[in-house]
Amino acid sequence: MMEREQEREELGLGPVKYHGKWPLKRASVFQEPLSAALSALTLLVQFNGWLSFFLLLSYKLPLRPETHATYYEYTGLWHINALLAMNSWFWCAIYHSCDTAWTEKLYLSSAAAFLGYSLILAILRTSNLRDEASRVMVAAPILAFVTTHILYLNFYELDKGLNMKVCTVISVAQLLLWTVWAAITRHPSRLKVIFVAIGGVLSLYLEAHDVPPRWGYVDGHAICLAMAIPLSYLWWSFAKEDAEMRTAAIMKKKR
Repeated sequence: MMEREQEREELGLGPVKYHGKWPLKRASVFQEPLSAALSALTLLVQFNGWLSFFLLLSYKLPLRPETHATYYEYTGLWHINALLAMNSWFWCAIYHSCDTAWTEKLYLSSAAAFLGYSLILAILRTSNLRDEASRVMVAAPILAFVTTHILYLNFYELDKGLNMKVCTVISVAQLLLWTVWAAITRHPSRLKVIFVAIGGVLSLYLEAHDVPPRWGYVDGHAICLAMAIPLSYLWWSFAKEDAEMRTAAIMKKKR
């Protein structure tokens, strides 16, 4: 494949796809070394962000005296979000290291699960929903849809085109929610939310236009993965500042 691409390059022709994928140079056992490394770095950033979030809430912010639970109403939601995010980036790194039928299914399924849950988190936080009944009413239909979609991909047909459309719609929906919320709220971290939303839109644009590879390693998807590193850092920074703000507001009301 790479020999054919070298011949095409000598003839002044651009790269073409093979079996639906751009040709990329291997490095040892890694099929897409740059994408695998960037996915692993994002996984590390996600873990570090979640750990600092956990330590902040557990040891630095005040806890409820009667239950020792956090005052922040969205703590559990962010913990679940972290687990799904780390699972998604783990399988992303594995898939880009070794592209097989089962790693591809796990990669697509974990990404769909993470995006679906991220939409739930976006709705609950931007709508300021705190009671369990309202949260269940929001989460149930989305969870049902995402679960059905994942089962379809794994046990009926691995339709990557359909999966791309579903994930794009979910991503656009949550980006719109966060952008509108950041625009109308006076949250101290609203600029971070807007920056993440802008980065998300750019990532969707690059994914949709499927940019051909450069230098044998860098394609549009790799650029998206590189963007995910600072965006993940900003997102966890927002989560921590949101927890601090909400906790301070609740403590102020109790006085």
